[in-house]
Amino acid sequence: MKLLKDILFKVAIQSVVGSTEVSVEAIHFNSQKIVENDVFVAIKGSTTNGHTYIKSAIEKGAIVVVCEVLPEQIETAVTYIEVASSSRALAIMASNFYGNPSQNLKLVGVTGTNGKTTIATLLYQLFKKAGYKVGLLSTVVVKVDNKDFKATHTTPDSLSINRYLKEMNNEGVAFCFMEVSSHGIHQNRTEGLQFEGGVFTNLSHDHLDYHDTFAAYRDVKKRFFDQLPKQAFALVNTDDKNGAVMLQNTAAKKYTYALKSYADYTAQILENSFNGLLLKIDGSEVWTRLVGDFNAYNVLAIFATAELLGLEKVEVLRLISELKSVSGRFQYFISDNKITAIVDYAHTPDALKNVLETINSIRTKNEELITVVGCGGDRDATKRPKMGHIASALSTKVVFTSDNPRSEVPEAIIKDIENGVEPQNFKKTLSITDREQAIKTACQLANSGDIILIAGKGHETYQDINGMRFDFDDYKTVEKILKQLQK
Repeated sequence: MKLLKDILFKVAIQSVVGSTEVSVEAIHFNSQKIVENDVFVAIKGSTTNGHTYIKSAIEKGAIVVVCEVLPEQIETAVTYIEVASSSRALAIMASNFYGNPSQNLKLVGVTGTNGKTTIATLLYQLFKKAGYKVGLLSTVVVKVDNKDFKATHTTPDSLSINRYLKEMNNEGVAFCFMEVSSHGIHQNRTEGLQFEGGVFTNLSHDHLDYHDTFAAYRDVKKRFFDQLPKQAFALVNTDDKNGAVMLQNTAAKKYTYALKSYADYTAQILENSFNGLLLKIDGSEVWTRLVGDFNAYNVLAIFATAELLGLEKVEVLRLISELKSVSGRFQYFISDNKITAIVDYAHTPDALKNVLETINSIRTKNEELITVVGCGGDRDATKRPKMGHIASALSTKVVFTSDNPRSEVPEAIIKDIENGVEPQNFKKTLSITDREQAIKTACQLANSGDIILIAGKGHETYQDINGMRFDFDDYKTVEKILKQLQK
């Protein structure tokens, strides 16, 4: 049990009806989870408004209601806390409820359009190899040192974040690396957390279905850096013009990294092949198993972050050479008949372009590059023709297919993608709605030495179709099909 007045510390309260001296059992923003002596926080979401469930929460036993609008009917046995932003109040209350666990470890947030998962996950790997107990909050998985939990969002809700961080405190975790999404920032999920540092990767076309404009998307990312404390560090990629924007109003110590321009941390690509990268970082050569220019940026960000967190340069370089690629991020194998199959999460125009350009820079041009790609439903539709244009321009053959169509008609999504294909590339493309059949067709088109890229879903092990999730794993699917075709 926690005293209400203690978990309200630093919450911007507009009015109180009732007593704050009551003891509460738990905090929830889902009324269905409420039991006796709980706090219910009514949040206005994009699809539902928690204020309509206040009565239901009270009937289930809530003795405290946090809301932006007080209900017309006030129950005398209930305390009502009126706030300007319920989501912000929830985040601060969650931190207080769990004893402000972010203050007891070094928490680093990674934000940007592409690279968040790779950087956060590889930093987790690196610090584990350096002998520390480490936490990870990522799109793929949540790790409390050696314990794994299933990830449901890129940035979990604020209650879950603080619950995981408290678990990390209990396990003696020293460092935690966290993906920070634009949705998470906009919905105040990171409020009340104490960050040791923030990393900005890049910004490109994504989530405009949610943020409406690119400027709004950029400014939400910037807000994360605006809120960093002065004792923290802000590390940004200045080869992306938005890197400088992130630093404009931050109180944190400012650091930059880049491959093409002057920065505090720089790197040079010496060799680039399917076996990995040879980089020169700060005058020293290092080999990494990661592939492609985009991973050179990721490795440089990892090197800089590790140094800023106090690790020795020589040790960091040694550990970088031991890092393994992240699930669904340029994950590849070569079949017995020498077909290279690559699975990558590239689901934005910029990410797809980076992956295809990387493959084209490595391949000899004597082999085919066959790309299988789709776009998610109920998401930013404006990027679909751009994905079609990039895939058809940079591949020798393309199979357009379903990604996660969700509530949309798959054929309609594919039509949007096809609209971006220029006339000279029409003959390169075909469309197959069923994703497994599309992958099978790509495998049938491939000969020895050819390359197949399956883009868009990466680590995901499901397809979301009409509100239902069906088991589907790109990597396992292409591996199975190629083995079958070899028989």
